[in-house]
Amino acid sequence: MNSKSPYISLKSISKKFGKVLASNNVNLDIYSGEVHALLGENGAGKSTLINILSGIYVPDSGDISIEEKEVKFTSPKDAVKRGIGTIYQHFKLIEAMTARENILVGYAKSTLKRKKDLDKSIIEICEKYGLDIELDKYVSDMSVGEKQNLEILKVLFRGAKVLILDEPTAVFTPQETKKLFKIIRKMKEQGAAVIFISHKMDEVMEISDRITVLRKGETITTLLKDDTSPQELTELMVGHSVDLHIKRIISTKNNKILEVNNLTVLNEGKAEAIKDISFDIKEGEVLGIAGIAGCGQKELCEAIAGIAKIKKGEIIFNGEHLEGKNPREFIKRGISMSFIPEDRLGMGLVASMDMVDNLLLKKYNDQKGIFISRKPVVNEAKELIKKLSIKTPGVNYPIRYLSGGNIQKILLGRELNSKPKLLVMAYPVRGLDINTCYTIYDLINEEKKKGTAILFVGEDLDVLMELCDRIMVLCSGEVSGMLNVNEASRDKIGLMMTGANKIEAMEAIKVG
Repeated sequence: MNSKSPYISLKSISKKFGKVLASNNVNLDIYSGEVHALLGENGAGKSTLINILSGIYVPDSGDISIEEKEVKFTSPKDAVKRGIGTIYQHFKLIEAMTARENILVGYAKSTLKRKKDLDKSIIEICEKYGLDIELDKYVSDMSVGEKQNLEILKVLFRGAKVLILDEPTAVFTPQETKKLFKIIRKMKEQGAAVIFISHKMDEVMEISDRITVLRKGETITTLLKDDTSPQELTELMVGHSVDLHIKRIISTKNNKILEVNNLTVLNEGKAEAIKDISFDIKEGEVLGIAGIAGCGQKELCEAIAGIAKIKKGEIIFNGEHLEGKNPREFIKRGISMSFIPEDRLGMGLVASMDMVDNLLLKKYNDQKGIFISRKPVVNEAKELIKKLSIKTPGVNYPIRYLSGGNIQKILLGRELNSKPKLLVMAYPVRGLDINTCYTIYDLINEEKKKGTAILFVGEDLDVLMELCDRIMVLCSGEVSGMLNVNEASRDKIGLMMTGANKIEAMEAIKVG
């Protein structure tokens, strides 16, 4: 593969933002007909490198060559003209337009052909790369997988020879991932280059040919996939050895902490996000929630936490009904619950405040008197920094300047210090580096040992199967399956996520 010249070559690329050196002397060669994975923790420089390749950022120093000729990208248009197409994690599609209209947005009027000729060109690309697209279908009616296929078709229609995929399977079912990999392999066969960015190590090992590891803005190494392992790659990313195993703690307690009966919850648009669902969680049990994004996970968590109003049904905590009560009433009644929301800075913490003030927010809610002593909270903050390895200049430093992982550790530390009997967690490891993820898994197991009941909403099916005792699968706001982990598999959960096997799913609920 490497006997030929690279299609794209980046040499000594550096980029600074203020005093932060995001990319430092980065080198990267991408060859035609290969899938090249980029790995690195948060802050390793992956996003900066993607944005430089996409023409969004201009490097401060270094050279970019395409087919051994030096090029300069000063805008995304320059990158597109040179055959580079980027598919971001958050799609850039117009929901109110059809697939065809989205493909042709920005297409020069002077070069517009007849609709029949344009359709023919688009269909030829679909056949060449194995893409299945309905041109007259509106984006608003498409699944996540269909939207991604449309994004890929858009860049191929504009002549992309290099495809950059940023966390392409973040919210995919296993079945959708298989379809995407089939397309990627087809692109590789046709001589295209694919840059694959993902935190899912099993997918990196399955689809990539070569892997480049970044750490702290620098290129650590590039390896052939067949010459390395997930363990080695993880250690290269973090700079030291990491235990990649999640120990499942077995609980024998049977006392039900939470019971949810026939619950229906409306979303912000007044539509039913959760539809007549029932389940329970026992002491020392982790109940995982799996589902395609937007299937009611957010509304379920917020309803239990007393934030979202319920339309009907019961939420019972240790025998006490919670429906109709808000978080302040929970505190007055001694309801021992902690909530880790999906939006860390919007709902969980105040970005402009420091660590001490954010911890004080919880104390304020618990406080019965007028005055709150600050000194114990300062000590609590220092203890959390030590216990959770939080990287911050100090306890009085505004948290908005910290990384996502450190912000999440502060939120978790604050909530766990209240010694909850029920812990509701919505995507607690989303976007976090592998080190922080395993720190959080360990914290969950510590809570489990204490008898805490835990609701864990996650995206990674492997993690759900390793960490949880049971997995409840949501599809369009309904329970499509309840599985004990010893009978769960990626394919079975994936089918339930799409509602493809409703009969088997309902049987599974009875078993669970």
